[in-house]
Amino acid sequence: MGPHISLVSFLLVLFVFSSTSWATLVDNHEEFIRCLSNCNQTSSVYTPNNSSYSSILQFSIQNLRFNTTKTPKPLVIVTPTSESEVQQVIICAKKTGMHIRVRGGGHDYEGLSYVTEVPFVIIDLIEHRAINVNVNDKSAWVEAGATNGELYYRIAEKSKTLGFPAGVCPTVGVGGHFSGGGYGLMLRKYGIAADNIVDARLIDANGRILDRVSMGEDLFWAIRGGGGNSFGLVLSWKIKLVDVPEKVTVFTLDKTLEQNATKLVHKWQYVGSRFHEDLFIRILISRLNSSSQGGNNNQTIIASFNSMFLGEIDRLLPIMQENFPELGLRREECIEMSWIESTLYFAGFSRGESLDVLLNRTQLSSRYFKAKSDYVYQPIPEGGLEGIWRLFFEDEAASAQMILSPYGGRMNEIASSSIPFPHRAGNLYKIQHLVYWDEEGEEVAEKHISWIRRLYSYMTPFVSMFPRAAYINYRDLDIGVNNIKGYTSYLQAKVWGTKYFKNNFNRLVFVKTKVDPSNFFRNKQSIPSIHLLPLYNYLVEDKGE
Repeated sequence: MGPHISLVSFLLVLFVFSSTSWATLVDNHEEFIRCLSNCNQTSSVYTPNNSSYSSILQFSIQNLRFNTTKTPKPLVIVTPTSESEVQQVIICAKKTGMHIRVRGGGHDYEGLSYVTEVPFVIIDLIEHRAINVNVNDKSAWVEAGATNGELYYRIAEKSKTLGFPAGVCPTVGVGGHFSGGGYGLMLRKYGIAADNIVDARLIDANGRILDRVSMGEDLFWAIRGGGGNSFGLVLSWKIKLVDVPEKVTVFTLDKTLEQNATKLVHKWQYVGSRFHEDLFIRILISRLNSSSQGGNNNQTIIASFNSMFLGEIDRLLPIMQENFPELGLRREECIEMSWIESTLYFAGFSRGESLDVLLNRTQLSSRYFKAKSDYVYQPIPEGGLEGIWRLFFEDEAASAQMILSPYGGRMNEIASSSIPFPHRAGNLYKIQHLVYWDEEGEEVAEKHISWIRRLYSYMTPFVSMFPRAAYINYRDLDIGVNNIKGYTSYLQAKVWGTKYFKNNFNRLVFVKTKVDPSNFFRNKQSIPSIHLLPLYNYLVEDKGE
Protein backbone atom coordinates (compact mmCIF):
# COMPACT_ATOMS: atom_id res chain seq x y z
CA MET A 1 0.00 0.00 0.00
CA GLY A 2 2.89 2.39 0.74
CA PRO A 3 4.04 2.92 -2.88
CA HIS A 4 0.44 3.34 -3.98
CA ILE A 5 -0.21 6.11 -1.46
CA SER A 6 3.03 7.86 -2.35
CA LEU A 7 2.21 7.97 -6.04
CA VAL A 8 -1.34 9.16 -5.45
CA SER A 9 0.03 11.86 -3.16
CA PHE A 10 2.49 12.86 -5.86
CA LEU A 11 -0.36 13.16 -8.37
CA LEU A 12 -2.31 15.40 -5.97
CA VAL A 13 0.74 17.60 -5.35
CA LEU A 14 1.29 17.84 -9.11
CA PHE A 15 -2.37 18.83 -9.56
CA VAL A 16 -2.22 21.59 -6.93
CA PHE A 17 1.09 22.88 -8.30
CA SER A 18 -0.25 23.12 -11.84
CA SER A 19 -3.34 24.96 -10.55
CA THR A 20 -1.22 27.42 -8.58
CA SER A 21 1.15 27.97 -11.50
CA TRP A 22 -1.78 28.73 -13.74
CA ALA A 23 -3.21 31.21 -11.23
CA THR A 24 -0.05 33.29 -11.33
CA LEU A 25 -0.47 33.85 -15.07
CA VAL A 26 -3.94 35.38 -15.17
CA ASP A 27 -3.24 38.84 -13.79
CA ASN A 28 -2.21 40.72 -16.91
CA HIS A 29 -5.13 41.32 -19.25
CA GLU A 30 -3.24 44.23 -20.75
CA GLU A 31 -0.77 41.73 -22.17
CA PHE A 32 -3.73 39.89 -23.72
CA ILE A 33 -4.99 43.12 -25.31
CA ARG A 34 -1.50 43.90 -26.64
CA CYS A 35 -1.35 40.43 -28.14
CA LEU A 36 -4.61 41.06 -30.00
CA SER A 37 -3.27 44.41 -31.24
CA ASN A 38 -0.09 42.78 -32.50
CA CYS A 39 -2.23 40.32 -34.46
CA ASN A 40 -4.02 43.22 -36.17
CA GLN A 41 -7.29 42.23 -34.53
CA THR A 42 -10.21 44.20 -35.98
CA SER A 43 -12.88 42.75 -33.71
CA SER A 44 -14.33 44.94 -30.99
CA VAL A 45 -12.59 44.75 -27.62
CA TYR A 46 -14.33 46.06 -24.51
CA THR A 47 -12.90 46.64 -21.04
CA PRO A 48 -14.62 48.17 -17.99
CA ASN A 49 -13.24 51.53 -19.15
CA ASN A 50 -15.38 51.43 -22.32
CA SER A 51 -18.75 53.17 -22.16
CA SER A 52 -20.38 50.23 -24.01
CA TYR A 53 -18.92 47.56 -21.71
CA SER A 54 -21.95 47.19 -19.41
CA SER A 55 -24.51 47.09 -22.22
CA ILE A 56 -22.49 44.48 -24.14
CA LEU A 57 -22.08 42.36 -21.02
CA GLN A 58 -25.70 42.55 -19.94
CA PHE A 59 -27.25 42.11 -23.39
CA SER A 60 -27.03 38.31 -23.31
CA ILE A 61 -27.51 37.67 -19.59
CA GLN A 62 -30.71 35.64 -19.39
CA ASN A 63 -30.72 34.76 -15.67
CA LEU A 64 -30.77 37.79 -13.36
CA ARG A 65 -29.07 35.72 -10.63
CA PHE A 66 -25.86 36.42 -12.54
CA ASN A 67 -26.40 40.11 -13.19
CA THR A 68 -25.77 41.56 -9.74
CA THR A 69 -23.10 43.88 -8.38
CA LYS A 70 -21.46 40.87 -6.72
CA THR A 71 -21.30 38.81 -9.91
CA PRO A 72 -17.69 38.47 -11.15
CA LYS A 73 -17.19 40.50 -14.32
CA PRO A 74 -14.84 39.83 -17.25
CA LEU A 75 -11.69 41.90 -17.63
CA VAL A 76 -12.23 41.91 -21.39
CA ILE A 77 -15.12 41.18 -23.78
CA VAL A 78 -14.22 40.41 -27.40
CA THR A 79 -16.81 40.21 -30.21
CA PRO A 80 -15.01 38.64 -33.19
CA THR A 81 -16.60 38.67 -36.64
CA SER A 82 -14.56 36.02 -38.48
CA GLU A 83 -13.01 32.62 -37.85
CA SER A 84 -9.50 34.05 -38.00
CA GLU A 85 -10.36 36.62 -35.33
CA VAL A 86 -11.74 33.92 -33.00
CA GLN A 87 -8.57 31.95 -33.69
CA GLN A 88 -6.36 34.86 -32.64
CA VAL A 89 -8.35 35.41 -29.44
CA ILE A 90 -7.79 31.75 -28.50
CA ILE A 91 -4.09 31.96 -29.32
CA CYS A 92 -3.61 35.17 -27.32
CA ALA A 93 -5.62 33.86 -24.36
CA LYS A 94 -3.52 30.73 -24.17
CA LYS A 95 -0.28 32.68 -24.61
CA THR A 96 -1.09 35.11 -21.80
CA GLY A 97 -2.81 32.63 -19.46
CA MET A 98 -6.22 34.30 -19.65
CA HIS A 99 -9.20 32.14 -18.80
CA ILE A 100 -12.01 32.31 -21.39
CA ARG A 101 -15.76 32.06 -21.43
CA VAL A 102 -17.60 31.52 -24.71
CA ARG A 103 -21.06 33.07 -24.99
CA GLY A 104 -23.65 32.57 -27.70
CA GLY A 105 -27.19 33.22 -26.47
CA GLY A 106 -26.26 33.48 -22.78
CA HIS A 107 -28.76 30.85 -21.65
CA ASP A 108 -26.44 28.71 -19.53
CA TYR A 109 -28.63 28.05 -16.49
CA GLU A 110 -25.75 28.61 -14.07
CA GLY A 111 -24.20 31.49 -16.02
CA LEU A 112 -21.08 29.49 -16.88
CA SER A 113 -20.86 31.02 -20.36
CA TYR A 114 -20.19 34.48 -18.90
CA VAL A 115 -19.18 34.10 -15.22
CA THR A 116 -16.26 32.58 -13.34
CA GLU A 117 -14.42 33.39 -10.10
CA VAL A 118 -10.98 33.85 -11.70
CA PRO A 119 -9.85 36.69 -14.03
CA PHE A 120 -11.37 35.96 -17.43
CA VAL A 121 -12.24 37.04 -20.96
CA ILE A 122 -15.61 36.61 -22.66
CA ILE A 123 -15.57 35.62 -26.32
CA ASP A 124 -19.03 36.79 -27.35
CA LEU A 125 -20.12 35.20 -30.65
CA ILE A 126 -22.96 37.65 -31.23
CA GLU A 127 -21.44 38.72 -34.58
CA HIS A 128 -20.64 35.16 -35.58
CA ARG A 129 -24.07 33.95 -36.72
CA ALA A 130 -24.18 33.38 -40.49
CA ILE A 131 -26.57 30.65 -41.68
CA ASN A 132 -26.34 29.02 -45.12
CA VAL A 133 -29.29 26.75 -45.98
CA ASN A 134 -28.96 24.24 -48.83
CA VAL A 135 -32.40 23.00 -49.80
CA ASN A 136 -31.06 20.62 -52.45
CA ASP A 137 -29.21 18.37 -50.00
CA LYS A 138 -31.36 19.32 -47.00
CA SER A 139 -28.51 20.72 -44.95
CA ALA A 140 -27.34 23.98 -43.41
CA TRP A 141 -24.13 25.45 -42.03
CA VAL A 142 -24.89 27.44 -38.88
CA GLU A 143 -22.36 29.59 -37.08
CA ALA A 144 -22.23 29.00 -33.34
CA GLY A 145 -23.42 32.50 -32.41
CA ALA A 146 -26.74 32.10 -34.24
CA THR A 147 -29.92 31.51 -32.24
CA ASN A 148 -32.59 28.86 -32.67
CA GLY A 149 -34.97 31.57 -33.86
CA GLU A 150 -32.55 32.82 -36.50
CA LEU A 151 -32.00 29.27 -37.71
CA TYR A 152 -35.73 28.52 -37.98
CA TYR A 153 -36.31 31.81 -39.81
CA ARG A 154 -33.57 31.13 -42.40
CA ILE A 155 -34.85 27.59 -43.02
CA ALA A 156 -38.38 28.91 -43.59
CA GLU A 157 -37.04 31.49 -46.06
CA LYS A 158 -35.94 28.63 -48.30
CA SER A 159 -38.54 25.91 -47.67
CA LYS A 160 -42.00 25.33 -46.23
CA THR A 161 -41.38 21.61 -45.76
CA LEU A 162 -38.02 21.55 -43.98
CA GLY A 163 -37.32 22.13 -40.30
CA PHE A 164 -34.89 21.21 -37.54
CA PRO A 165 -35.48 19.37 -34.23
CA ALA A 166 -34.05 21.86 -31.74
CA GLY A 167 -35.51 23.74 -28.75
CA VAL A 168 -38.59 25.93 -28.38
CA CYS A 169 -36.84 29.04 -27.04
CA PRO A 170 -35.82 31.22 -30.01
CA THR A 171 -33.14 33.23 -28.17
CA VAL A 172 -31.01 30.19 -27.24
CA GLY A 173 -27.65 30.17 -29.02
CA VAL A 174 -27.03 27.08 -31.15
CA GLY A 175 -23.39 26.80 -30.03
CA GLY A 176 -24.19 25.75 -26.49
CA HIS A 177 -27.56 24.20 -27.35
CA PHE A 178 -26.16 21.70 -29.85
CA SER A 179 -23.07 21.06 -27.69
CA GLY A 180 -25.30 19.73 -24.90
CA GLY A 181 -27.68 17.78 -27.12
CA GLY A 182 -30.48 20.20 -28.01
CA TYR A 183 -33.93 19.03 -26.90
CA GLY A 184 -37.06 19.94 -28.89
CA LEU A 185 -40.63 19.03 -29.80
CA MET A 186 -39.66 16.76 -32.72
CA LEU A 187 -37.40 14.46 -30.72
CA ARG A 188 -39.90 11.58 -30.91
CA LYS A 189 -39.71 11.79 -34.71
CA TYR A 190 -36.10 12.79 -35.37
CA GLY A 191 -34.15 12.64 -32.11
CA ILE A 192 -32.39 15.68 -30.67
CA ALA A 193 -30.41 18.38 -32.46
CA ALA A 194 -27.03 16.70 -31.89
CA ASP A 195 -28.32 13.51 -33.55
CA ASN A 196 -28.68 15.54 -36.73
CA ILE A 197 -25.21 17.14 -36.89
CA VAL A 198 -23.07 15.88 -39.77
CA ASP A 199 -19.99 18.14 -39.59
CA ALA A 200 -18.49 20.97 -37.57
CA ARG A 201 -15.67 23.49 -37.59
CA LEU A 202 -13.82 23.85 -34.31
CA ILE A 203 -10.82 25.70 -32.90
CA ASP A 204 -8.78 23.49 -30.61
CA ALA A 205 -6.55 24.51 -27.70
CA ASN A 206 -3.62 25.00 -30.10
CA GLY A 207 -5.57 27.44 -32.25
CA ARG A 208 -6.03 25.02 -35.14
CA ILE A 209 -9.28 25.10 -37.13
CA LEU A 210 -10.51 21.56 -37.62
CA ASP A 211 -13.44 19.96 -39.45
CA ARG A 212 -14.88 16.48 -38.97
CA VAL A 213 -12.16 14.81 -41.03
CA SER A 214 -9.21 16.60 -39.43
CA MET A 215 -10.55 16.44 -35.85
CA GLY A 216 -11.31 12.73 -36.08
CA GLU A 217 -14.38 10.76 -35.07
CA ASP A 218 -13.59 10.69 -31.33
CA LEU A 219 -13.64 14.48 -31.01
CA PHE A 220 -16.58 14.78 -33.39
CA TRP A 221 -18.45 12.31 -31.18
CA ALA A 222 -17.59 14.28 -28.02
CA ILE A 223 -18.75 17.72 -29.15
CA ARG A 224 -22.24 16.46 -30.07
CA GLY A 225 -23.69 16.40 -26.56
CA GLY A 226 -20.59 16.45 -24.35
CA GLY A 227 -21.29 19.97 -23.15
CA GLY A 228 -19.95 23.36 -24.19
CA ASN A 229 -16.45 24.70 -23.48
CA SER A 230 -14.79 21.34 -22.81
CA PHE A 231 -13.04 20.31 -26.02
CA GLY A 232 -12.65 23.45 -28.08
CA LEU A 233 -14.61 26.37 -29.45
CA VAL A 234 -17.10 25.28 -32.09
CA LEU A 235 -17.22 27.87 -34.87
CA SER A 236 -20.06 26.36 -36.87
CA TRP A 237 -22.18 23.26 -37.29
CA LYS A 238 -23.36 21.48 -40.41
CA ILE A 239 -26.82 20.11 -39.68
CA LYS A 240 -29.13 17.71 -41.48
CA LEU A 241 -32.54 19.32 -42.00
CA VAL A 242 -35.65 17.20 -41.52
CA ASP A 243 -38.91 16.91 -43.41
CA VAL A 244 -41.99 18.57 -41.97
CA PRO A 245 -45.51 18.60 -43.48
CA GLU A 246 -47.00 21.77 -44.94
CA LYS A 247 -49.43 21.81 -42.02
CA VAL A 248 -48.89 20.77 -38.40
CA THR A 249 -51.53 20.76 -35.67
CA VAL A 250 -51.07 22.35 -32.26
CA PHE A 251 -53.22 22.48 -29.17
CA THR A 252 -53.02 23.47 -25.50
CA LEU A 253 -55.59 22.08 -23.08
CA ASP A 254 -55.53 23.44 -19.52
CA LYS A 255 -56.85 21.16 -16.79
CA THR A 256 -57.12 22.10 -13.11
CA LEU A 257 -57.33 19.76 -10.13
CA GLU A 258 -61.09 20.30 -10.19
CA GLN A 259 -61.07 19.15 -13.83
CA ASN A 260 -59.36 15.87 -13.02
CA ALA A 261 -55.78 17.03 -13.67
CA THR A 262 -54.26 14.45 -11.32
CA LYS A 263 -55.82 11.48 -13.10
CA LEU A 264 -55.02 12.95 -16.53
CA VAL A 265 -51.36 13.48 -15.67
CA HIS A 266 -51.26 9.97 -14.23
CA LYS A 267 -52.74 8.47 -17.40
CA TRP A 268 -50.45 10.53 -19.68
CA GLN A 269 -47.46 8.79 -18.11
CA TYR A 270 -48.65 5.51 -19.62
CA VAL A 271 -49.45 6.80 -23.12
CA GLY A 272 -47.23 9.86 -23.77
CA SER A 273 -44.21 7.82 -24.82
CA ARG A 274 -46.29 5.32 -26.82
CA PHE A 275 -48.09 7.69 -29.17
CA HIS A 276 -47.31 7.70 -32.87
CA GLU A 277 -43.90 9.36 -33.33
CA ASP A 278 -45.58 12.30 -35.13
CA LEU A 279 -47.35 13.26 -31.88
CA PHE A 280 -45.67 15.07 -29.00
CA ILE A 281 -47.70 16.05 -25.93
CA ARG A 282 -45.84 17.62 -23.02
CA ILE A 283 -47.33 18.83 -19.74
CA LEU A 284 -46.58 22.18 -18.11
CA ILE A 285 -47.50 22.15 -14.43
CA SER A 286 -47.85 25.32 -12.38
CA ARG A 287 -49.98 26.94 -9.70
CA LEU A 288 -53.01 28.96 -10.72
CA ASN A 289 -53.98 31.84 -8.47
CA SER A 290 -57.37 33.42 -9.01
CA SER A 291 -59.64 35.73 -7.03
CA SER A 292 -63.27 34.91 -6.40
CA GLN A 293 -66.03 37.53 -6.32
CA GLY A 294 -65.79 37.60 -2.54
CA GLY A 295 -62.16 38.62 -2.79
CA ASN A 296 -60.75 35.33 -1.48
CA ASN A 297 -57.77 33.85 -3.26
CA ASN A 298 -58.43 30.42 -4.72
CA GLN A 299 -55.41 28.31 -5.53
CA THR A 300 -55.26 25.23 -7.68
CA ILE A 301 -52.82 23.35 -9.87
CA ILE A 302 -53.06 23.66 -13.61
CA ALA A 303 -51.71 21.03 -15.99
CA SER A 304 -51.38 22.37 -19.53
CA PHE A 305 -51.30 19.63 -22.17
CA ASN A 306 -49.23 21.33 -24.85
CA SER A 307 -48.89 19.50 -28.15
CA MET A 308 -47.55 19.48 -31.68
CA PHE A 309 -48.64 16.88 -34.24
CA LEU A 310 -46.77 16.54 -37.54
CA GLY A 311 -49.94 16.33 -39.58
CA GLU A 312 -53.46 17.65 -39.96
CA ILE A 313 -56.40 17.60 -37.53
CA ASP A 314 -58.25 14.81 -39.35
CA ARG A 315 -55.34 12.46 -38.72
CA LEU A 316 -54.72 13.60 -35.15
CA LEU A 317 -58.22 13.17 -33.72
CA PRO A 318 -58.50 9.39 -34.26
CA ILE A 319 -55.07 8.89 -32.65
CA MET A 320 -56.18 10.86 -29.60
CA GLN A 321 -59.53 9.09 -29.40
CA GLU A 322 -57.85 5.70 -29.49
CA ASN A 323 -54.95 6.41 -27.14
CA PHE A 324 -56.01 9.23 -24.79
CA PRO A 325 -59.79 9.69 -24.92
CA GLU A 326 -59.79 10.89 -21.30
CA LEU A 327 -58.29 14.22 -22.37
CA GLY A 328 -61.43 14.90 -24.44
CA LEU A 329 -59.69 16.76 -27.28
CA ARG A 330 -62.15 18.40 -29.67
CA ARG A 331 -61.63 19.66 -33.20
CA GLU A 332 -62.26 23.28 -32.24
CA GLU A 333 -59.38 23.14 -29.73
CA CYS A 334 -56.89 22.28 -32.48
CA ILE A 335 -55.13 24.77 -34.75
CA GLU A 336 -53.50 23.95 -38.06
CA MET A 337 -50.50 26.05 -39.07
CA SER A 338 -47.15 25.78 -40.80
CA TRP A 339 -44.19 24.36 -38.90
CA ILE A 340 -42.49 27.76 -38.80
CA GLU A 341 -45.67 29.32 -37.36
CA SER A 342 -45.64 26.62 -34.69
CA THR A 343 -42.22 27.80 -33.50
CA LEU A 344 -43.87 31.13 -32.62
CA TYR A 345 -46.81 29.38 -30.95
CA PHE A 346 -44.57 27.38 -28.61
CA ALA A 347 -42.38 30.41 -27.91
CA GLY A 348 -45.48 32.15 -26.51
CA PHE A 349 -46.16 34.66 -29.29
CA SER A 350 -49.69 35.64 -30.33
CA ARG A 351 -51.29 34.14 -33.43
CA GLY A 352 -50.51 36.25 -36.49
CA GLU A 353 -47.26 37.65 -35.07
CA SER A 354 -44.66 38.41 -37.73
CA LEU A 355 -41.99 35.78 -38.23
CA ASP A 356 -39.48 38.60 -37.80
CA VAL A 357 -39.73 38.17 -34.01
CA LEU A 358 -37.58 35.06 -34.45
CA LEU A 359 -34.68 37.37 -35.31
CA ASN A 360 -34.93 39.18 -31.98
CA ARG A 361 -32.07 37.99 -29.75
CA THR A 362 -33.52 39.37 -26.52
CA GLN A 363 -36.14 37.63 -24.41
CA LEU A 364 -39.46 39.31 -23.75
CA SER A 365 -38.45 39.43 -20.07
CA SER A 366 -35.63 38.21 -17.84
CA ARG A 367 -36.10 36.91 -14.32
CA TYR A 368 -34.21 35.26 -11.51
CA PHE A 369 -34.49 31.48 -11.70
CA LYS A 370 -33.07 28.12 -10.65
CA ALA A 371 -33.59 24.86 -12.54
CA LYS A 372 -33.06 21.13 -12.15
CA SER A 373 -33.85 18.06 -14.23
CA ASP A 374 -34.92 14.44 -13.81
CA TYR A 375 -35.72 11.37 -15.90
CA VAL A 376 -38.63 9.04 -15.14
CA TYR A 377 -38.65 5.29 -15.87
CA GLN A 378 -41.84 4.28 -14.03
CA PRO A 379 -45.13 6.19 -13.74
CA ILE A 380 -45.46 8.25 -10.57
CA PRO A 381 -48.55 7.09 -8.61
CA GLU A 382 -51.40 9.51 -8.01
CA GLY A 383 -50.39 9.85 -4.36
CA GLY A 384 -46.91 10.89 -5.47
CA LEU A 385 -48.38 13.53 -7.79
CA GLU A 386 -50.52 14.89 -4.95
CA GLY A 387 -47.35 15.36 -2.89
CA ILE A 388 -45.94 17.51 -5.71
CA TRP A 389 -49.11 19.62 -5.69
CA ARG A 390 -48.69 20.24 -1.95
CA LEU A 391 -45.20 21.62 -2.56
CA PHE A 392 -46.57 23.86 -5.31
CA PHE A 393 -48.97 25.43 -2.81
CA GLU A 394 -46.05 26.78 -0.75
CA ASP A 395 -45.31 30.51 -0.94
CA GLU A 396 -42.05 30.19 -2.88
CA ALA A 397 -43.78 28.24 -5.67
CA ALA A 398 -45.95 31.11 -6.91
CA SER A 399 -43.96 31.12 -10.18
CA ALA A 400 -42.67 27.54 -10.14
CA GLN A 401 -43.11 25.14 -13.03
CA MET A 402 -42.52 21.52 -13.96
CA ILE A 403 -42.29 20.57 -17.63
CA LEU A 404 -42.84 16.89 -18.46
CA SER A 405 -41.58 15.98 -21.95
CA PRO A 406 -42.33 12.52 -23.37
CA TYR A 407 -39.86 10.07 -24.82
CA GLY A 408 -40.47 7.07 -27.06
CA GLY A 409 -40.42 6.95 -30.85
CA ARG A 410 -37.03 7.68 -32.37
CA MET A 411 -35.46 8.22 -28.93
CA ASN A 412 -35.93 4.51 -28.20
CA GLU A 413 -34.08 3.56 -31.38
CA ILE A 414 -30.85 5.56 -30.99
CA ALA A 415 -28.12 3.85 -28.96
CA SER A 416 -27.20 5.54 -25.68
CA SER A 417 -23.54 5.61 -26.78
CA SER A 418 -24.13 6.99 -30.30
CA ILE A 419 -23.26 10.46 -28.98
CA PRO A 420 -22.47 11.59 -25.39
CA PHE A 421 -26.16 12.35 -24.68
CA PRO A 422 -27.15 9.00 -23.07
CA HIS A 423 -30.83 9.43 -22.17
CA ARG A 424 -32.59 7.09 -24.60
CA ALA A 425 -34.67 3.89 -24.33
CA GLY A 426 -36.22 3.20 -20.94
CA ASN A 427 -37.22 6.78 -20.23
CA LEU A 428 -40.93 7.55 -20.15
CA TYR A 429 -40.29 11.29 -19.92
CA LYS A 430 -37.94 14.02 -18.78
CA ILE A 431 -38.76 16.63 -16.13
CA GLN A 432 -37.49 20.18 -16.05
CA HIS A 433 -38.01 21.74 -12.60
CA LEU A 434 -38.04 25.55 -12.53
CA VAL A 435 -38.64 28.26 -9.96
CA TYR A 436 -38.72 31.97 -10.84
CA TRP A 437 -38.76 35.11 -8.75
CA ASP A 438 -38.55 38.87 -9.34
CA GLU A 439 -37.22 40.34 -6.10
CA GLU A 440 -33.54 41.12 -5.60
CA GLY A 441 -31.51 39.93 -2.66
CA GLU A 442 -29.67 36.86 -1.42
CA GLU A 443 -32.32 36.02 1.17
CA VAL A 444 -35.09 35.93 -1.43
CA ALA A 445 -32.93 33.85 -3.74
CA GLU A 446 -32.08 31.37 -1.01
CA LYS A 447 -35.77 30.88 -0.12
CA HIS A 448 -36.65 29.97 -3.70
CA ILE A 449 -33.58 27.83 -4.27
CA SER A 450 -34.31 26.03 -1.00
CA TRP A 451 -37.83 25.33 -2.26
CA ILE A 452 -36.66 23.72 -5.52
CA ARG A 453 -34.15 21.65 -3.58
CA ARG A 454 -36.98 20.37 -1.38
CA LEU A 455 -38.97 19.50 -4.50
CA TYR A 456 -35.94 17.73 -5.95
CA SER A 457 -35.48 15.78 -2.72
CA TYR A 458 -39.16 14.83 -2.66
CA MET A 459 -38.86 13.45 -6.22
CA THR A 460 -36.04 11.06 -5.32
CA PRO A 461 -38.07 7.82 -5.06
CA PHE A 462 -39.97 8.52 -8.28
CA VAL A 463 -37.14 9.21 -10.74
CA SER A 464 -34.08 7.50 -12.19
CA MET A 465 -31.52 6.01 -9.82
CA PHE A 466 -27.89 4.81 -9.96
CA PRO A 467 -27.28 7.39 -11.26
CA ARG A 468 -30.04 9.91 -10.77
CA ALA A 469 -29.76 11.25 -14.31
CA ALA A 470 -29.72 14.90 -15.37
CA TYR A 471 -29.55 16.89 -18.61
CA ILE A 472 -26.37 18.91 -19.18
CA ASN A 473 -28.23 21.76 -20.89
CA TYR A 474 -30.30 22.23 -17.72
CA ARG A 475 -27.06 22.93 -15.89
CA ASP A 476 -27.23 22.37 -12.13
CA LEU A 477 -24.22 23.07 -9.93
CA ASP A 478 -25.98 21.40 -6.98
CA ILE A 479 -25.36 17.91 -8.29
CA GLY A 480 -21.64 17.70 -7.70
CA VAL A 481 -18.67 19.31 -5.97
CA ASN A 482 -17.00 21.47 -8.55
CA ASN A 483 -13.57 22.91 -9.16
CA ILE A 484 -10.40 24.15 -7.51
CA LYS A 485 -9.12 27.42 -9.04
CA GLY A 486 -10.68 26.66 -12.41
CA TYR A 487 -9.62 23.01 -12.53
CA THR A 488 -11.97 20.08 -12.12
CA SER A 489 -10.54 16.79 -10.83
CA TYR A 490 -11.70 13.47 -12.19
CA LEU A 491 -13.21 12.32 -8.90
CA GLN A 492 -15.08 15.60 -8.47
CA ALA A 493 -16.31 15.53 -12.04
CA LYS A 494 -17.43 11.91 -11.88
CA VAL A 495 -20.18 12.90 -9.40
CA TRP A 496 -22.02 15.05 -11.92
CA GLY A 497 -20.44 13.49 -15.01
CA THR A 498 -22.20 10.16 -14.56
CA LYS A 499 -25.52 11.96 -14.00
CA TYR A 500 -25.22 13.92 -17.24
CA PHE A 501 -23.48 11.29 -19.38
CA LYS A 502 -23.84 7.91 -17.62
CA ASN A 503 -21.46 5.35 -19.16
CA ASN A 504 -20.25 7.87 -21.75
CA PHE A 505 -18.40 9.94 -19.14
CA ASN A 506 -15.11 8.06 -19.17
CA ARG A 507 -14.92 8.15 -22.96
CA LEU A 508 -15.40 11.93 -22.77
CA VAL A 509 -12.52 12.11 -20.26
CA PHE A 510 -10.23 10.20 -22.60
CA VAL A 511 -11.14 12.42 -25.57
CA LYS A 512 -10.55 15.53 -23.44
CA THR A 513 -7.18 14.26 -22.27
CA LYS A 514 -6.15 13.59 -25.86
CA VAL A 515 -7.26 16.88 -27.43
CA ASP A 516 -6.79 19.37 -24.56
CA PRO A 517 -4.25 17.95 -22.11
CA SER A 518 -3.53 21.37 -20.58
CA ASN A 519 -7.24 21.80 -19.78
CA PHE A 520 -7.39 25.17 -21.51
CA PHE A 521 -11.14 24.91 -22.19
CA ARG A 522 -12.81 24.53 -18.82
CA ASN A 523 -15.60 25.58 -16.50
CA LYS A 524 -17.08 24.30 -13.25
CA GLN A 525 -18.66 21.35 -15.02
CA SER A 526 -16.34 20.78 -17.95
CA ILE A 527 -14.86 17.40 -18.73
CA PRO A 528 -11.52 17.03 -16.87
CA SER A 529 -8.20 16.20 -18.49
CA ILE A 530 -6.40 13.43 -16.60
CA HIS A 531 -3.06 12.30 -18.03
CA LEU A 532 -2.61 9.32 -15.74
CA LEU A 533 -6.25 8.29 -15.49
CA PRO A 534 -5.70 4.57 -16.32
CA LEU A 535 -2.85 4.35 -13.78
CA TYR A 536 -4.87 6.28 -11.20
CA ASN A 537 -7.84 3.93 -11.61
CA TYR A 538 -5.48 0.98 -11.21
CA LEU A 539 -4.12 2.42 -7.98
CA VAL A 540 -7.42 3.21 -6.28
CA GLU A 541 -9.54 0.19 -7.25
CA ASP A 542 -10.05 -2.51 -4.62
CA LYS A 543 -7.76 -5.46 -5.34
CA GLY A 544 -8.68 -7.37 -2.23
CA GLU A 545 -5.41 -6.58 -0.48
